[in-house]
Amino acid sequence: MEKNIKYKSTNLCMIIFMFCLSVRFVEYFLIETDKTAIGENVLHKVIGIIFLVLALKKINLTWRDIGFQRDGFVSGILKGLLLGSVCFAVSFGLELGILALQGNPAHLEIYISSFSLTGSQIKNTDFVFFLLCVLFNIVNVWMEEGVFRGLFIRTLSETKPFMQANYIAAFLFGVWHIVMPIRSCINGEMSFAAMLLMGIGYIILAGIMGIKWGLLYRITGNLWAGLGDHLFNNTVATNMLHVVSLKGADELQIVRIMAAQVISFAVVLAIHTYRTTKVR
Repeated sequence: MEKNIKYKSTNLCMIIFMFCLSVRFVEYFLIETDKTAIGENVLHKVIGIIFLVLALKKINLTWRDIGFQRDGFVSGILKGLLLGSVCFAVSFGLELGILALQGNPAHLEIYISSFSLTGSQIKNTDFVFFLLCVLFNIVNVWMEEGVFRGLFIRTLSETKPFMQANYIAAFLFGVWHIVMPIRSCINGEMSFAAMLLMGIGYIILAGIMGIKWGLLYRITGNLWAGLGDHLFNNTVATNMLHVVSLKGADELQIVRIMAAQVISFAVVLAIHTYRTTKVR
């Protein structure tokens, strides 16, 4: 049954986004939870989920309405994990190949590290760190997929074509990630010029990822495949599996991530284009 939703979708999305972004800045710059024993800025994600709950109640939508259906949960998550693992297998191979050609042979190591633009120094191998990494990133992707894909695309699509809604949500998702290079610049870890370059790069890369997960949302009718792919990216590819060479660890991490995301984006876009053409 069609719901009677009375709100301005763009205004709603911007209000939710600014609230979440403000809390994100507070945690990154004032609380700095990632520099504590927790090792992850997860508090603003929890608060983001609370904002999401309140927004859904306000506009009379349910979790199911924004893509968290029970049907297809297992198969969707598995498909997302498969997409991420295959594409990152290719990008890890590419990274190892580039380093070998540079005369800097590398190998893979498994340990937990906090995501950093300047590289990780501490290697945690205890089971508890792996468990916390998975749990924190489940909260992470639940919030981001629920807000940026579920809520934003669902509400924006009330008044806009799907692709336009997807582009807006993806752009906001890109802006969401510039807090990291800003903090690195303020902390003296990178120059202002490097911050600008990294910020633009983040908007583009995270934007591509956002568009891809939005397309998966449309293809499958739920958020599970995108959530699974997002989870693989954040846990295994970024925090668990590392490329270690004679010169350090994860020197080409950004190349690895970009390669995997471009490949997976091309795959998802091809599937979406095929299904759209087939329907016509």
